[in-house]
Amino acid sequence: MKNPAFALRRSASLLAAMFALALALPCTQAIAQDDEDAEEIALEEEDLACLECHDDPKLETQLESGETLSLHISTKAFLGSMHNENSCADCHYEIDIEDHGEGQSTITSKRELGVSMGDSCRDCHKKKYREYDDSVHAALIAEGSKKAPMCADCHNPHTVKSWELAEPEAAMPCGKCHDKIFDAAATDVHGLARSNKENPAPVCSGCHKAHGVKAASLGTGLKDTCLDCHKDAAELHKVWLPNAELHFEAISCPVCHSPDAQRRINLRLYHGTGTSQQQLLEKSGVPQFLKRAKAMDVEGEGLGDRELIALLKQFTNDADDGKTVVRGRLEVTAGVDAHRLAEKSKAISDCKTCHQAGAEPFQSVILTIAGPDGRPIRHDVKKEVLNSLFSIDSVHGFYVLGSTRIKLLDYLLVLVVVGLSGGLLVHMTARWLFRRAREKRAKDAQRDSGPK
Repeated sequence: MKNPAFALRRSASLLAAMFALALALPCTQAIAQDDEDAEEIALEEEDLACLECHDDPKLETQLESGETLSLHISTKAFLGSMHNENSCADCHYEIDIEDHGEGQSTITSKRELGVSMGDSCRDCHKKKYREYDDSVHAALIAEGSKKAPMCADCHNPHTVKSWELAEPEAAMPCGKCHDKIFDAAATDVHGLARSNKENPAPVCSGCHKAHGVKAASLGTGLKDTCLDCHKDAAELHKVWLPNAELHFEAISCPVCHSPDAQRRINLRLYHGTGTSQQQLLEKSGVPQFLKRAKAMDVEGEGLGDRELIALLKQFTNDADDGKTVVRGRLEVTAGVDAHRLAEKSKAISDCKTCHQAGAEPFQSVILTIAGPDGRPIRHDVKKEVLNSLFSIDSVHGFYVLGSTRIKLLDYLLVLVVVGLSGGLLVHMTARWLFRRAREKRAKDAQRDSGPK
């Protein structure tokens, strides 16, 4: 199928020159693929003319950046791709065949070429491109990133196949950038189960999406993704885990299911009133979080309880209504650990891992705000904040038995217990003494009122 919109872009000179060149070449219009059951793919003569030159592994050009750009396009690979019914000019409509291949390349770099070709992808894949435009990858490119992926970084336009037909690893180009995470995921419980044809485990896009990739730490997205597949997880945990709902709210899944991971407390900024609180986003163009946090943290050792209160007041004052608080969440320290999930029999189920004084997960504390694109912006917090009386209001709803006990409240409790016990003892002693006094007075009165 040809896209008629692209046909309008072809000049008469391009068609005429292409056709003339094609007539001079010994080629056919219908080419069969290796698969005997596959239909023959009919290529237009001008496309055959393009491939006559470009199906040369040695064809390349030097770019202004000093990079060497391969111009090789395998005819066999193109015929086996999803784009085998598209014409070359559908994407490369800017090329003038009359002077094509003559002189020095005007392409400055491979990156520049990828950016410029993005509009060609957009013309056909409008829905996918809208998803991409709202992704963290697109946000990184808008910030000037030279590493964030564009279409061609994940999809070779001349060889691209449906991910449903490709092997799991081939369908996941994520490993080009996220190599450590990719390698870890390949050997965790999901990676080992991907070969299960009846119940295959998810590939990267199954959890993170392929084009609309969001920051993994934003909101409850990844927890919800886990529950999309493990629908009965919440109910199964209720069988043995007290307050299971609260654990699901305050603890990320890998904390228990990646038993060898390092853990920490993430205090995330929220703003609003009551149940309408939303995760606070840093304002685009006018970042305040790090500026304010560093101003509060004069010694650079992390925010203390009073500094945290002062910081929250500043963000509260920025809004017309509502209040800024922090919500604690127990999470793994490194993203790679979130992709080292063990089988459920090895998951942590010992309550003492967290519910005891000095528990390892509570030795590292950070404060985060979500950036404009959802990625976390962090600043260190002193671990003593979790045990401070001044943090009762600011560290909203995050209290862990045995781990975040506030010592001052413990002392006050001891004083109350001692006071009540002492008061009761004084009361009982007084009653005993007064009863003996009353009994003595009664006896004296009875003796005095006897017969003279």
